[in-house]
Amino acid sequence: MASLFSRPIAKFALVAPLLLAAPAARAGVGDLLVAPTRVVLDGRRGAEVILNNIGDDVATYRVTAELRRMTPEGNLVDVTEPNAGEKAAQEMLLYAPRRITLPPNQPQAIRLSARAPEGLPDGEYRVHMLFRAVPPPRPQVAPEKIEGVAFQLRPIYGVTIPVIIRLGHLEAKAAIANVHKVMADGKPAISLDISRNGDRSTFGAVKVFKAGVADPIAMVNGIAVYTEVGKRSVTIPIDPAQAANANGQVTVQYVEPTDTGPVTLAETSAVLR
Repeated sequence: MASLFSRPIAKFALVAPLLLAAPAARAGVGDLLVAPTRVVLDGRRGAEVILNNIGDDVATYRVTAELRRMTPEGNLVDVTEPNAGEKAAQEMLLYAPRRITLPPNQPQAIRLSARAPEGLPDGEYRVHMLFRAVPPPRPQVAPEKIEGVAFQLRPIYGVTIPVIIRLGHLEAKAAIANVHKVMADGKPAISLDISRNGDRSTFGAVKVFKAGVADPIAMVNGIAVYTEVGKRSVTIPIDPAQAANANGQVTVQYVEPTDTGPVTLAETSAVLR
C-alpha cells in the first residue's frame, strides 16, 4: 500500500505548554509553541508540525510517538498494553527529526508521513506526538534531604498533539444528550454527553445558543470523541456576560470543521433550569 499523507493545514493554532512535572507554565528550559495542534493523515500529502521556542534561552526537544486512550470523561491516559491497532499506528508513523535544538524565536518543522503495511484493515489509527524539553546540564548541587531521603526535583516540560491516520472511506455520526446546568470550579457551566458511532473519531466545537441572542451563551472548541469510546462527557463554562440568558430553552450544536466549511454533526434542544 502506498504511503499516506495529510493535507497541509495552513492556519496555525497555538497550544499552551503541558507541564509534566512542575506547576509553572514557563521555565528556563524554554517555552514551546506547536502548530497545528492536530494532524490528520488521509492519503493525500505529507504534513508538517512547526515548533517555535518563544523562551529566552536555547532549548532542546525530543520528539516521540506515544499511545494514549480516551476515557468516558474525555481524559487521555497512557497505554501500557497496546492492542493491534495501536501497535500498527505507532509503527506506520514516520517523522523526522526526532531531536531538535532551537534558539529563541527559531521555528523548526517536523515532517510527518505514514506507511501502512500491506493488508492493514481500513480504519482510523492514532498516536500522540510528544515534544518534550530536554533539561540542559546543570552544576551538581547537594540534593535536599527530608527524613534521611535525598531527592532532587527537575521539571520536564512537554506538548502533545494527536496524529490521526485514516485508511479508506470512514464515517461517523454523533448525538447530544443529558444537557443540564452544573457548577464547575465554583462557576456555572453546562454539562452534556456526546455519543459517537461509526468507524472514525469526531472533532469540533460545542456551542450553546439562546433564541434572540446572537452569540453562543457557552462554547468550547477542540472536543474530540475518539474511536475507543462511544460516549464522553463535556462541561462548558457559561460566558459570564451571558449568565442571565442561561435559563429556559437552548439549542446545542456539535460542529466539525471540514475543508468545505463547518458541518453540524449533532444538534438538540434542551431546557436549562
